[in-house]
Amino acid sequence: MAVFNVCSDIIAVFLESNQKKYILILFVNGNELENLDFPEDFIIGAATAAFQVEGAWNLSGKGESLWDRYTHSKSHRIRDHSNGDIACDSYHKYKEDVRLLKQMGMDFYRFSFSWPRILPTGYANNVNKNGIKYYHELLDELEKHNIKPMVTLYHWDHPQVFQELGGWTNEVMVDLFGNYARVVFQEFGHRVKIFSTINEPASICTNGYFVGSYAPGLERRRDAEYLCNHNIIKAHARAYHIYDKEFRPQQQGKIGIVLSNVFYFSKNDYDHISDEIGFQFQFGMYAHAIFTKEGDYPAIIKKRIAENSAFEGLPSSRLPTFSKDWINYIKNTSDYLGINHYTTKLVEPAPKSNCTIYENDDGLVYSYDEQWHSTASDWIKIVPEGFLALLLKIKDEYGNLEIYITENGVSDSGTLEDNQRIKYYYSYIKSLLIAIKKHNCNIKGYTLWSLLDNFEWDRGYTEKFGLFHVDFSSPNRTRTPKKSTNWLKQIIRERKLLPIPT
Repeated sequence: MAVFNVCSDIIAVFLESNQKKYILILFVNGNELENLDFPEDFIIGAATAAFQVEGAWNLSGKGESLWDRYTHSKSHRIRDHSNGDIACDSYHKYKEDVRLLKQMGMDFYRFSFSWPRILPTGYANNVNKNGIKYYHELLDELEKHNIKPMVTLYHWDHPQVFQELGGWTNEVMVDLFGNYARVVFQEFGHRVKIFSTINEPASICTNGYFVGSYAPGLERRRDAEYLCNHNIIKAHARAYHIYDKEFRPQQQGKIGIVLSNVFYFSKNDYDHISDEIGFQFQFGMYAHAIFTKEGDYPAIIKKRIAENSAFEGLPSSRLPTFSKDWINYIKNTSDYLGINHYTTKLVEPAPKSNCTIYENDDGLVYSYDEQWHSTASDWIKIVPEGFLALLLKIKDEYGNLEIYITENGVSDSGTLEDNQRIKYYYSYIKSLLIAIKKHNCNIKGYTLWSLLDNFEWDRGYTEKFGLFHVDFSSPNRTRTPKKSTNWLKQIIRERKLLPIPT
């Protein structure tokens, strides 16, 4: 996909997909949408994740997670050498957090359960009553304030004991995750109507098993990353089928998966393939198996990895193979698609070399447009047209799926005057409304990341994504609203996108 300026307030996006080229006109500064109201059934919420906010890492019977071990033993890999031992202390301050959601007028709260808090040894024969009690009390508080829960089963914090078995490179995780999911459905399924199985498989597998920037911090060949991908897709399907067969008839809820996407535009106007390859290697790697009629991995992924593997003299492709039974078992295992999106990149073909056919198997070089606005996170540029292009690409690729935007947001450097966050949210929500109103995308909800400043993985506490500032130097972990909260509160109350305040 190539992007170029047509005039000061129009961007033309040329998108080639399935041998069909069509033009999208994005009026990024104009008044193309007269009606900025949200649809009647549209819901807005905020998100957190257990390891990032709960703290209480070794209290009340909780077991050790791989992120506990990683931050304690490899603190030098965290930018500020911090950990999640206390984090936002939401384990003790959950009532205050729910009050903040209520003050904002949020429709729902997306949060995750901690696997080792519920099953300290990881195994389903040892259920931690204190962990169960904590999450029931959180659900009680949400119910008291009429806030719907949207629960993620796994946001990266599996028990450390399973990492010692190889973590997601070991297929045993498929059954272990299924057993954990069954406990959750038994205990909480009557109260939770929207579950997601696994958050951002791409982040887990690429950063954890190839790049090494996330727990478990492994810097392996792509083999480990692809094994991780393979087993996570199977584990998702296992949890879906358990819910679908054993619990859905009584509980009548929804269950889906949450995928991340950094959208890609081809850097060069004449390049009509690099953006497609980038999309398939990050998003299609998971979505194709679940949301397409044929299932399995995308053809371009299988082709490139097989060619690279053969060039390197390997007897078979590094990419594992799904059996026909597994392909059929995985297809259609999601009631909705959750999308986490923050930014966009440019892609172009990597230079040829004698060492490999395709650099990093995808054969791409990634960069940013110098004209895109920078943020407090070096990996986030403000590119709302990429968000719209992503939503239309997904509709074109997989049909008009029911979608929840499960994370979208931008960081600040610690200020309460978060004017850039307001501008970011305005432009991205506007793109979202264009997708819904102009292109009939079936988007049901939008989730702000994050309710609180929190532990941001390898960045520690150096990047602040919260609507509420958290004073991590205070034992009380004092929460303070940022400027954006008043504007967002009005938007939620009036159910429409409002102008940026002056």
